[in-house]
Amino acid sequence: MEFYLLRSAACLGVFILFYKLFLEKENMHTFKRFYLLGALVLSITIPLITFVSYTSFTGNNDSVTLTELNEIGSDNYMLLLEKLPVLLGYLYGIGVAIFGFRFAKNLITILLKIKRNPKLKLSSYIQVLLQDKVMPHTFFKYIFLNKSKFEAQEIPPEVMLHEQTHAQQKHSIDILFIEILQILFWFNPLIYLIKHSIKLNHEFLADEAVLSKGIESNHYQNLLLVFSSNTQTPILANSINYSLIKKRFTVMKTHTSKRKIWIRSLLLFPLVALLLFSFSAKEEIDRLGSEPIDYTLQDGATKAQVNEYNRLAKKYNNMDESNMRIKKSDIDRLKYLYNIMSGNQRKNSQPFPNFPPPPPAVEKAPEPIRVVKGVNDNGANVPPPPPKASKVPKEPKEPKAPKVKQEKTKIKEEKLKVKEDKLVVQRVKLEKRNQEREAERLVLVDKRKVEREKLKTLQHKKMENQRVAMRVETNKERLQKREVQIKERQIKQEEKKNVVYKRQVEQKKVSLKEENK
Repeated sequence: MEFYLLRSAACLGVFILFYKLFLEKENMHTFKRFYLLGALVLSITIPLITFVSYTSFTGNNDSVTLTELNEIGSDNYMLLLEKLPVLLGYLYGIGVAIFGFRFAKNLITILLKIKRNPKLKLSSYIQVLLQDKVMPHTFFKYIFLNKSKFEAQEIPPEVMLHEQTHAQQKHSIDILFIEILQILFWFNPLIYLIKHSIKLNHEFLADEAVLSKGIESNHYQNLLLVFSSNTQTPILANSINYSLIKKRFTVMKTHTSKRKIWIRSLLLFPLVALLLFSFSAKEEIDRLGSEPIDYTLQDGATKAQVNEYNRLAKKYNNMDESNMRIKKSDIDRLKYLYNIMSGNQRKNSQPFPNFPPPPPAVEKAPEPIRVVKGVNDNGANVPPPPPKASKVPKEPKEPKAPKVKQEKTKIKEEKLKVKEDKLVVQRVKLEKRNQEREAERLVLVDKRKVEREKLKTLQHKKMENQRVAMRVETNKERLQKREVQIKERQIKQEEKKNVVYKRQVEQKKVSLKEENK
């Protein structure tokens, strides 16, 4: 199991490296979508493929064992080997439980949002109006929008087209697939890398669909900058993300030629062949039918293998030699397990059973001579042809009464008429239901239009009141400022007068002093 996980992770790493180097920045997004999904499937299946090769092995069939280790060291090593898989199994189970609970919680929250909030059904999409301030995001055919922004018509049509592309191309299937794989392979960091690449490619596909409608790229990029944010959105949904916008802008400007697309797609064939050769399992089997040759170094058999050997050996040791029924698969298994076991394990286990030699092969009886007319039908040993079987005359069938047929046809016609009447009634009922639903939908549309007009009038009134209040406040502030400025001017003039008066007084004092002298 450990080797399988390592090979699978290495195979996925090669696929991701090829994607990052040759495909990520190219404008071939549909091909990239199927490449990423195929990379996940192939990285799981390639390590499970085994190539069997048959060889004529004439040497000793014993597997290589290390029996010169200390008994204490080998015992500790065996204990570690026995306990380590259990601990790893518990760890793996805890991780699967945590990620499975997280996946179920996210799925239930989205389903509850769909159930508890008002919905607006369109031709192929359903808009779910939320009270929370969230960015537009998509889950299958459900597009989640903020109710106040939707009613105020503040969501641009380009953003709506972006989300509708996610729903139309069913990107949620890819996300559910990678989330389920993340539950099973939660310990593999490459799963998170390819999950990020899949989500980014979904955004590339949605951007390509918007730009194909004739929208200018500069205008669309400005909209993305205004409408994007780093707010958290559900993990299972597609949404506009600010952290991915830089890459999206660069990919919008790139143009990939058909020649590049063909070259990069043809490179996949040698890549897959190389991965098949490198990461698939290989097994060599002796032509005589023995067990697969084991080339790994092994310090004795495991506890489970020793128990299996003891069970099989005890079974055949307790049998009567005169009435012994032996299976060839059991003999091969016993030989394989006995060869794996160390010297101490062989001493403490059951002795190897004494099997009698196999019985001689029974000669097949000669096949009967096949006689062909005109070729070998003149010999003396040719038997006569078998007699022809006499044909037994068939009994004449009694003619059926014509009245019974007529009655049956009448009954069938009556049943068909009844079925047709039922179908007509059902069609009428369906038409009535459809008419009622259309009438209800039109009433709802009219109500929403009236509510929108009311909201618009209320908003206009609020805006006008705010403008009037702002004007009144600005006029008051201007008057107050003018009064303050006039007072400051008066104070400055009085200060100037005081300074002039003080100077005159000082000059008079000086003149009086000079006169007294």
